[in-house]
Amino acid sequence: MARVVTDVLQPRNALLAGLVGLGTAAGGNLSGAAWGLFAALCAGVVPAGYIEWERKRGTWGDRHVVDRTQRAPIFAVILGSIGIGSAVMLLAHAPTDILIAMVSLWAVTVVLLVVNTVWKISVDSAVASGVVALLAVVASPWWLLAYVLVAAVCWSRVALTYHSVAQTVAGASVGAASAAMFVLL
Repeated sequence: MARVVTDVLQPRNALLAGLVGLGTAAGGNLSGAAWGLFAALCAGVVPAGYIEWERKRGTWGDRHVVDRTQRAPIFAVILGSIGIGSAVMLLAHAPTDILIAMVSLWAVTVVLLVVNTVWKISVDSAVASGVVALLAVVASPWWLLAYVLVAAVCWSRVALTYHSVAQTVAGASVGAASAAMFVLL
């Protein structure tokens, strides 16, 4: 069951569903959904594609990259992809809320990268929590009920022995902080 939860709620999938929803809420129409899909492509699909490419080359055993010392290139791809996507969104006048969400995800990735240099923080928990927090701020506080899914992600990462409880709680906390960008901006 833990394997199913971690695979279904992996960052790519959480970002695809969450950012399309966030874009729809931010833009109020299908144009917003398209911006959300573009954001998900940059924040989730491109990095997942990179991980899969490296996995097929034999660099990593699977998409989880459990050895934190091997994660730096992934963070570089994520930062680059989100950065380029944010620049495109800014130049093309994407809805402000989806652009702020992208900047938030970029900032969270920087924090995860820095922490990862000394400690193995859970990226899956951070992404799940960040998506829920952003949806709660942009769309509706009712999205906070989806923290049940964040708890499931945290549980699955611990059950699979990829992370400790502290690493998943720290990841979820960093992800939740992404919503602070809306307060600060």
